[in-house]
Amino acid sequence: MKSRAVSQLPNIAGPETPSAVGADAVKTILVVDDSRAQRMIVSSTLKRQGFTVVEAGSGDEALEKIAAEDIDLILSDWMMPGMDGLELCQAFRALSRDKYGYFILLTSKSEKGAVAQGLNVGADDFLNKPVNAEELRARINAGGRIMRMERELQEKNRLVSATLSEIQTIYDSIDRDLIEARNMQQSLVRERFRDYGTAEVSLLLQPCGHVGGDLVGMFQPDDNTVAIYSIDVSGHGIASALLTARLASYLSDGSPEQNITSASAPGGKTRLRDPEEVAFLLNTMMLEDMPTEHYFTMILSYLDLSTGKIVLTQCGHPNPALLRPDGSVEYLGDGGMPIGLIRGSKYERFEFTLEPGDRLMFYSDGFTEAENEKNEMLDEDGFEDVIARNAQLKRQEFLDGLVWDVDKFCGEKEFGDDLSMSLIEYKGPSK
Repeated sequence: MKSRAVSQLPNIAGPETPSAVGADAVKTILVVDDSRAQRMIVSSTLKRQGFTVVEAGSGDEALEKIAAEDIDLILSDWMMPGMDGLELCQAFRALSRDKYGYFILLTSKSEKGAVAQGLNVGADDFLNKPVNAEELRARINAGGRIMRMERELQEKNRLVSATLSEIQTIYDSIDRDLIEARNMQQSLVRERFRDYGTAEVSLLLQPCGHVGGDLVGMFQPDDNTVAIYSIDVSGHGIASALLTARLASYLSDGSPEQNITSASAPGGKTRLRDPEEVAFLLNTMMLEDMPTEHYFTMILSYLDLSTGKIVLTQCGHPNPALLRPDGSVEYLGDGGMPIGLIRGSKYERFEFTLEPGDRLMFYSDGFTEAENEKNEMLDEDGFEDVIARNAQLKRQEFLDGLVWDVDKFCGEKEFGDDLSMSLIEYKGPSK
C-alpha cells in the first residue's frame, strides 16, 4: 500500500531536463489563454519540463510580452474573447524578428477546414485540449528541431553573406586592377594610324575581356622600311597580357639595341634581321628563357615604301587577306608553325608586291572564329564577305565596319576571342 501511494504522488524532485533532440532550441515559451486555470496547468507542466514560461491572458497582452521578452515558442488558445488565436498568429507573423518563432494552437477543433485555416495564417502545429503532457513535450521537441535547423541555416546564410561580401570586395579590387591593366595594354599601341606617304597603316586592338592576348604594332627601322606585325598569344587574361607586354618591348620603336629585329653589322653598324630570323630568335627565347606554357602566332612583315614590296614570315597566324581595288579578296600565305611550341622550328620567308590601291590585312582568328547563336563560325568565306561589304571605307572606318559586321553576325552572342588587325593601305610607289 505504501509503495502504491508513493507512485501516485506528483513529481516534486525538481524540473525535468529536456533531453530530446531539438529541445535545446526552445528556452522561453509564451502561454496565451484567457482562462487563468488553463494557463496554470499548462505553465506548470512546461516548468517541470525545464522551460522558462511567460503567461498572457489575451492576444493584446501576448503582443506586449512578445515585444518585451525573447520568446521562442507560443502556445495559444484558439478561442479567446477579443483577439483570438488566429488573429494573434497573424499579428505575430507580421512582426519583424531576428529569428523564427514557433506557434502552436490549442484547440478543441478537429475539422480539416479549421486546421487548414490555422495553417494558412501561419500556425506551425496544433494540440487538442485538454493537453497531454507527453504529447505537448513531443510537439515542442519537434518545433525545437525545426527552429534549430532554421537558426543553423540563418548562421550559414550569415557566413555565406559575409564571405560573398569579402569576395565582392576582392573582386572589385581585381576589377579595378584589370581596368588599369587594360588601359596599360591599350597604351602598348601608341599610334593607331600613321601616314608614311606611299602607304598608310591602321591598327585595331579590341580585347574580348578586360585584357587580352593580342598585340599589333608598327615601327620604322629605316627611312624606306616599315615593320608591321600582328601577334596572338594563346589563352586570355593576365598571363597572356603580360606576355604581349614583353613582346611589345622586343618590337618597340625605341632604340635599336632593344629591338629584336636589329642586329650588329661590321663597322659598328646595325642591320635589319630577316623576319624568319626574328621568328627563330623569339621561338628560342620562349622555350629557353620564358617559364610559360603559352605560345603565340605572329606575322612580322617589312614594307618597302618605295616599291610596295612586302617581305614577311607567317608563324601559325591566319592567312593575310588582300583586298584589291576592284573589291575582290584574296588570301595569301601557308600557315607556318606557332612560336613557343617546338624547339628549333624553322620559319619561312614569303614575298610579294602590293599594287597601288591594295589593302593588306593581318588579323587575329577572333574574326574568322566568331560564332553566331547557332554556334556557326564566320570562317574565311564569311569574313571575305564582310571585307567586301566594307570595301568602300578607309582607314579606321574600315576597321570599325569590320567589327560592326562581325558583331552583327554574332547576334546576342558575345565575342569569344580578341579582335585585332594591322591594315596596310598602299597608295603607290614614290615618284
